[in-house]
Amino acid sequence: MIEETLLEGEVKMDHAVTHLQSEFTTVRTGRANPAIMHRVTVDYYGSPTPLQQLASFSVPEARMLLVHPYDRSTMGTIERAILASELGLNPSNDGTVIRLAFPPLTEERRRELIRLVRHMAEEARVAVRNVRRHVKKELEAFSGEVSDNDIERAEKELEDVTHRHVARIDELLAHKEAELLEV
Repeated sequence: MIEETLLEGEVKMDHAVTHLQSEFTTVRTGRANPAIMHRVTVDYYGSPTPLQQLASFSVPEARMLLVHPYDRSTMGTIERAILASELGLNPSNDGTVIRLAFPPLTEERRRELIRLVRHMAEEARVAVRNVRRHVKKELEAFSGEVSDNDIERAEKELEDVTHRHVARIDELLAHKEAELLEV
């Protein structure tokens, strides 16, 4: 029982860290990265559709992203969606592909993005702590069924797992900050 509860908690903490990693890929750095387009939705025949369902992406050089629409008639709506997405990119279209040039980040924009990733990391830490609190309640519910020593041992293990996941979040944050500060 205790092992299952701890394992379930660890899996949920892993999900929080994985979610943070995917969130970090959507934050724009100075380089072209197709993952930032995951949040862009296009009004495709009246329904909001994720851009990756309407186009493929390629990165011919470090600061250039090419969007290859599957249907050329959607180029205008894709361009409007990219402009509306607040990514700070100006799409240019040559009739077959949409080019997105990534301008270098200003110092002010870098600080703003660092604040954003720190906020994301704090949300992930809170999620991990919430899982810890929930698992700890479940462990305390076993109080009459299992010895107090087993519960105490499980709580120590839970703390170790929590510290490991928080350290991983801090490591991801440090890497992303370094990436944002890179000129």
